[in-house]
Amino acid sequence: MEFKDIFFYLIALYILGTALMAVNTRKIFRASIWLLFSLIGVAALYFWLNLEFLAAVQVAVYVGGIVVLIIFSIFLTQKSGNQMAKTETTQTVFSALASLLGLAFLSLVLFQHSFGSDQNQELNASIENIGAQMLNPGEGGFLLPFEAVSMLLLAALVGSIVIAMKVKNKENA
Repeated sequence: MEFKDIFFYLIALYILGTALMAVNTRKIFRASIWLLFSLIGVAALYFWLNLEFLAAVQVAVYVGGIVVLIIFSIFLTQKSGNQMAKTETTQTVFSALASLLGLAFLSLVLFQHSFGSDQNQELNASIENIGAQMLNPGEGGFLLPFEAVSMLLLAALVGSIVIAMKVKNKENA
């Protein structure tokens, strides 16, 4: 096993560990900090793949924007030190079942796909190529899905603030 393989596995282990900590912690502020560390790990993976532009976008948009927005919304809507409600046993069982089914589906899809090295096509990850592929509607541009996801994130954030404000108002009543 070469050093590059070991380094990849270390980055992957870091990402998985911090993601598991983000999901399993009961303090919401700590969950957002673990999410921040996980997204930094994804940026490190992009750097490892020599995709500097994507790594910079990952840090600027997700680490610098989304996580900071989540942290500010936590501070504005509720007490950051509060623990989240403990999940019920049925929720835990169904979550584990959904995870196992998702893993089984993913493994079926991955085993049907051949990852042969017969493709010697070089990856062109230049900024010009990324911009052309996002905006070019003739080659299946990704601008519409990108904008749809951004609207979905905005709607989820507004919805979470509304729900948190309703919970806060019920506590005061």
